Amino acid sequence: MGKTLDLSESLIKALEKSNSGSQSWPGGYLSDQLEMVARMISVRQAFGMNRQVFYVTHGGYDTHDNQIDNHSRLISELSEAISTFHNAMEQLGVASNVTSFTLSEFGRTLTSNGDGTDHSWGNIQMVAGGSVLGGQVYGQFPNQTLDGPDDSGYGRLIPTTSIEQYGATLAAWFGADDSELHTLFPHLDRFATANLGFMSL
Repeated sequence: MGKTLDLSESLIKALEKSNSGSQSWPGGYLSDQLEMVARMISVRQAFGMNRQVFYVTHGGYDTHDNQIDNHSRLISELSEAISTFHNAMEQLGVASNVTSFTLSEFGRTLTSNGDGTDHSWGNIQMVAGGSVLGGQVYGQFPNQTLDGPDDSGYGRLIPTTSIEQYGATLAAWFGADDSELHTLFPHLDRFATANLGFMSL
């Protein structure tokens, strides 16, 4: 308990000297979280850590209803917040050392339930940062034909790229070696390519 209180006091003192860049943040739940992450990164030396991991959330993607309006709003919020965050990283001079990535446990069906979609498997993730070899799709984009070769039924797409490959690519950039990758991702050997190549190592 004492260590927790000491850490809290150290964090409060450090954040008094923090900054999140000169740009205007768009506001909202995700933006507010990323602004705090930017502030934490700006005072990283105060904590003596070589690597930091920050977890933020952006809910509302369980779009069973009113999907067209809700999804459009959510993607706009995500885009604005990530763009502002990485502008801040450039201002702080750490853009090549910071990578943001999305992660979700499920996607949506291709079929409608009337005003939205149901739970599915495959999903598209986004990775951003100065070390990302971006501007393209990594992996094979699925055939979106209903009852087509990538549809397992009811519009549920079968993923063509695994979470193990995605995670291993990020972990390799983070400094994990080959043996560590296979410990972290025990199913990695099932796939032809362990590293998807979207990070500059």
